Amino acid sequence: MRNIPIRSTLFAVIFACSSVAFAATPQQIAPPGSAAAGAHQQRANLFDELGLTETQRTSVRQLLQQNFQEARPEMQALRQKRLAFDDATPGTSQFRSAANDLAQAESTAAHAQVLRQADLRTRIYNILTAEQRTKLATLLSQRQQQMQQAGNAPSASR
Repeated sequence: MRNIPIRSTLFAVIFACSSVAFAATPQQIAPPGSAAAGAHQQRANLFDELGLTETQRTSVRQLLQQNFQEARPEMQALRQKRLAFDDATPGTSQFRSAANDLAQAESTAAHAQVLRQADLRTRIYNILTAEQRTKLATLLSQRQQQMQQAGNAPSASR
């Protein structure tokens, strides 16, 4: 099916953006109106729309928090590589080495993130009832149509 990449991306955004948002309130992690607070609100709305029980919500929050904790060491290592790259003087061998290290680390991190997200999505999907899975498919289809319509709408700046 041609809409699977959009559906996959949307699902990942809905359930994975700012995974820590489930461990804290939006005010604890980001100011109101920020992307993280918006992602938290979007997930909360999705939970309500799907009719998740408190047990399901708790399970999803635990999975998201676990996913975040598993990714944390890799994110910290990546941050160190970025700092080393930023601190190096352009044109030096240290700069080229830092750039190569960062590129390799970014590639490895992207690969690992995709695999973690696939595992997370599977685990969350398995928590849903058959009715909730059907409702999720409907919601994703509706949101995909909205995104396509927004993408085809003429821009005011044209």
